[in-house]
Amino acid sequence: MKKYLVIGNPITHSLSPKLHNYWIKQNNIDAIYDKKKLNEDELYNLILDVKDRNISGINVTVPFKNSVIPLLDELSDESNKTQSVNTIYLKDKRTIGHNTDIEGFENAIKKINFDFKNKKIFILGAGGVVPSIIYASMKMNSSEIFVSNRTSEKAEKVKNIFNNIKLVNWGDVPDFDVIINATSLGLNQEDKINLDLTQIGKNKLFYDVIYNPTETNFLKKAKKLGNKCENGKLMFIYQAFSAFKLWHGIEPSINNETIRLLD
Repeated sequence: MKKYLVIGNPITHSLSPKLHNYWIKQNNIDAIYDKKKLNEDELYNLILDVKDRNISGINVTVPFKNSVIPLLDELSDESNKTQSVNTIYLKDKRTIGHNTDIEGFENAIKKINFDFKNKKIFILGAGGVVPSIIYASMKMNSSEIFVSNRTSEKAEKVKNIFNNIKLVNWGDVPDFDVIINATSLGLNQEDKINLDLTQIGKNKLFYDVIYNPTETNFLKKAKKLGNKCENGKLMFIYQAFSAFKLWHGIEPSINNETIRLLD
């Protein structure tokens, strides 16, 4: 039986095992997918497990999407451009780091029929998934991308990857068409993002990368202000779809049942 994992810290909120095991069963694959909470000093041995074929594939979430890179033999073009890895596999005895978050975000936005062309995108956060969102937004022809983070040093690191983005001080709100919460603020029910968004007008897209809980305070606030809201569920499903296809060579089904599975 093949073994697959999602790693992160924290990891209890992850629904990856639920989705992947559903697809594994549906396609009669002899495999199991689990989740594991790790510390950074445990990453090296985990990658050795991939090399030794004890683990067939790994999904990577916060906070290891960047720190896992030096331990891998090779990066895909997507991972290299974003300096972010969310999927690991073995090919020709070499560990490969790939990024399915880009495809996941792009497909999620297309699914809700929202056009990023010539739109101003305001991203909150500078963690592992942010470079993927920036890259996907650029691919979808957005006009401007603003990034704001609570610690400016992390925002500067993102600017080192994409020098044409604009950094905004935490608390300031530029003119935008789309605002994306890519911070972990919202994983806990009491989390609040203290930004004054009362003057931004209506009909903007508020997007939260968080999918569990399904409606964060960020999205509740957006609804009250008369804006379009979307959580990260579809992005999560589509990035998982790409990882599943990469590992198993099968395109799993995405339908209402798949989506309801994560409610």
